[in-house]
Amino acid sequence: MTSAPQTAFVDKPPIELPHPVRMRILFMVMIGVFLAALDQTVVGTALPRIITDLGGNDLYTWAFTAYLLTSTISGPLYGKLSDLFGRRPIFLFGIGIFMVGSLLAGLSQEMWHLIGARGIQGLGAGALFPIALAVIGDLFSPSERGRYQGLFGAVFGLSVLIGPAIGGLLTDTVGWPFVFFFNLPIGAVVFYVVWRNLPSYHLGGDKPVIDYVGAALFTAALVPILIGLTNKQSADWTDPIVGGLILVGLVIGIVFLVAEARAREPIVPLELFRIRSFSISVAAFFLASFGFLAAVVFLPRWFQVVNGSSATESGYQILPLLGGLIISATAAGQLVARTGRYKALIFAALVTMAAGLWLLTNLRADTPIPLVWLWMFITGIGVGPSFAVFTLIVQNSVPIQRLGTATSNLTFFQSVGGTIGLAITGTIFGTTLAAEAPRQLVAAGVPPELAAAGGGQLDAATGVGDLGAAILAQVPEAFRAQVEPFIPAIVDAIHQAVSIATASTFYVGVAASLLAALLVAGLKEVRMGASEAVADSGHERVGNDHTVAAPGA
Repeated sequence: MTSAPQTAFVDKPPIELPHPVRMRILFMVMIGVFLAALDQTVVGTALPRIITDLGGNDLYTWAFTAYLLTSTISGPLYGKLSDLFGRRPIFLFGIGIFMVGSLLAGLSQEMWHLIGARGIQGLGAGALFPIALAVIGDLFSPSERGRYQGLFGAVFGLSVLIGPAIGGLLTDTVGWPFVFFFNLPIGAVVFYVVWRNLPSYHLGGDKPVIDYVGAALFTAALVPILIGLTNKQSADWTDPIVGGLILVGLVIGIVFLVAEARAREPIVPLELFRIRSFSISVAAFFLASFGFLAAVVFLPRWFQVVNGSSATESGYQILPLLGGLIISATAAGQLVARTGRYKALIFAALVTMAAGLWLLTNLRADTPIPLVWLWMFITGIGVGPSFAVFTLIVQNSVPIQRLGTATSNLTFFQSVGGTIGLAITGTIFGTTLAAEAPRQLVAAGVPPELAAAGGGQLDAATGVGDLGAAILAQVPEAFRAQVEPFIPAIVDAIHQAVSIATASTFYVGVAASLLAALLVAGLKEVRMGASEAVADSGHERVGNDHTVAAPGA
């Protein structure tokens, strides 16, 4: 290794394995990612039946929150551990814990049992996505990675698309426990194939050091922040369970940063953020996630409330968004692999995403559905490359010993960005709906005294089914005869208010996408396999004997 960093072309994988073995490992880790992503959505259609059997309606949202909380927090920890101890044991640990959580979830007899099991599931799932991406970085050379990284965006999109259908089918046929038991045989195959084919290796030093203090502080900081952001969906920013928890988390976060600056092997190496390409990619992916998650959450609600779709139908109504994502994520990876160029591609993708979200800000109650599909498809085309290209940039810019840590930090900031974006857009939706409903009611010719009494109408607007009947049911019986002639006008007015409120959420994504594009404009494009970090890492490739030399040996 030279005395000073020099840009060099290193287009060889850290691990050399026969191509058929690499393909088997690739397929299995993708299946693992599919299961982890699927369990974010598959439970939605099963929960009404689960609540009926187990009770605990007031704990409904925690069936989602527990999974997302543990999977988000554990991701960076697993990434660091995989750098220290190797991808294979950490990935196998993750899939094993995920299967244990799935078994316990299917056997749940109380709602709190299910929530605990979902937390265990998430604890396992947190290892699968970032380590799968890191495995691709280990198995393939920089010029090859693009062909395969884009597939993970496609897998994510596919899981969102078919998750509700699988959940509904299993619940209606063999029962909701099999929504979770479904993971067991597939997970067992993934475990076996990865165990048999992925070599045991690690690219760190001979004596791994675990940053226990950093891990504890990291967890202690993120738990209140993520819970506070989740609570924002039902409370105000000034509420102690929202702003109070976030403030506590931020204070602990400052202590965490101080500790990490002094740690020998920090969970989040702060020096990574001195690498320009890494910092820009993390920040841009963080921002890009704002608009995508808002579209996935609010568009199905619009289809249900305004268009009258069922919950399952509304999931399929976002097919154009996910179709665009799958197509562009796959194509972007292939394009980078063939050309080695990525800056113009990701910049154009982010601008396209902003354009699609801006079109969605024009959403109204009478907007033709095919036009909405077109706007969604354009948005999806813009979103897709983010799932492939940012990972490629990060893996090309950091030392090979930090590959797992860097990749997991990228996926972590994407997840946190989506959570923060959802909290912000949820606030905008609620505020806009409260302001627009009376205005639209008056414009529709509803008497002012009826328009002013909009609380029950807004409650009904957040649900599904016959909105007119729901509104009328909330009116005192003595006044129903007076209100009933205005029900069609009230329904039309609330549909318009919900549409405007939904459209308003996309302005956040437009601004965030454009800001991400500006950040990307500051990237220095480096040929895949050529970077100061890679050239200076002193790594050696793993041969077919599955051994690895210590860095710098």
